Amino acid sequence: MHPFFDLIPKYFPELNDTQKQRFRMLWDIYHDWNSKINLISRKDIDELYLRHVLHSLSIACFFNFDKGSTILDIGTGGGFPGIPLSIVFENAQFTMVDSIGKKIHVVQDVIDKLRLQNAVAKQMRAEEIKDQYDFVVCRAVADSSDIIRWTGKLIKSGRSFPGISPGLICLKGGNLEAELAKVRWGKKVYDIASKFQEDYFETKKVVHLWKK
Repeated sequence: MHPFFDLIPKYFPELNDTQKQRFRMLWDIYHDWNSKINLISRKDIDELYLRHVLHSLSIACFFNFDKGSTILDIGTGGGFPGIPLSIVFENAQFTMVDSIGKKIHVVQDVIDKLRLQNAVAKQMRAEEIKDQYDFVVCRAVADSSDIIRWTGKLIKSGRSFPGISPGLICLKGGNLEAELAKVRWGKKVYDIASKFQEDYFETKKVVHLWKK
């Protein structure tokens, strides 16, 4: 068994056999690509399921994307958090965007090999995106105010979902108090450590931002 794979069915026992098989396939696909291009750091690739897959799935612990909802994964890199979320939320539609062509090439290959019908990959910059989405997700290194500036116009208004406002959902880490104090949108921070026991998630957060 691959390191940390057992955490996926542990925390998501409702996964069906197809979903489990798709998660298993990620190991070989990403290791093969990582031997060709520097997609994920060498230290991280052997902890793929902990640091990338499970981290991405932390969003699914706090939010449920309803059937027909549309999600944009901006700056997706190798497909995180979009690929793991698209495996879990089979009835939602995911668009994964990155400005770097070779990364999108990898994401498209993952989509093809997993036969994901609800995911597309596009090489483009944020300012080139014309469509709007119910949710924008990202693993964020940038400041929340900057992400809002780049993506705020991409979020649909007027739709409502049970228990969740359409908006921006970011994976972030560390102390966010000063950063979020500048944000004028609605905001809520979720501690991933409240759901996952592993030390890696001790300071990791899911941040939900929405237009008031």
